[in-house]
Amino acid sequence: MKFFVNFLSSFRIFAAFALIGTLMSGMYKTTVILFLLAALSDFFDGYLARKYNVCTKTGIVLDSIADKFLVVNSFILLCIMMPVWFIVIPIILMVGRELYVSGLREFMGTQKISAKHPTSRFSPGKIKAAMQMIAILAFLCLFAIGASVNDASSGKALIYTIYALPNIGIFALWFALASGIWSAVQYTADFAKAIKK
Repeated sequence: MKFFVNFLSSFRIFAAFALIGTLMSGMYKTTVILFLLAALSDFFDGYLARKYNVCTKTGIVLDSIADKFLVVNSFILLCIMMPVWFIVIPIILMVGRELYVSGLREFMGTQKISAKHPTSRFSPGKIKAAMQMIAILAFLCLFAIGASVNDASSGKALIYTIYALPNIGIFALWFALASGIWSAVQYTADFAKAIKK
């Protein structure tokens, strides 16, 4: 089981870079499927690791790296495909947030300060991660559906879906930014308390 859990994280790293080729080649449906499988692997590797008690330091690091690659690579692709301020700005701020929090964690590790990990299912960090996945998936689905739809021959439901997807993606993107900023504030507060001790 330990091997399978680490395989899921490794698959996510592979998918993060495979997305670049599939999306830039116009293979939108393949991109959606690949990203969906990667997002599901993110859920199942953590769930299986906890259920079967196979959490390891290597697995934790691999999982974190895989998450960052998947999200950041997808964000960069979205900025290339949709270079508008209401998509680019929250993405830049969220990537900056990831670098900031990773820097705090690295410093705390060098000082042997244990970082507090949120246990709630609805912690700001977990909400941020979920909203990021929803936003990316919504935009990828928009590319996949939009590339193969003709307004004149498509049903109203499909056309409404095409109009709804960018709104879902934009809302989820900004919601993820708000949650990410809040979780960064919490990390900063925990960091400040830890270095005062």
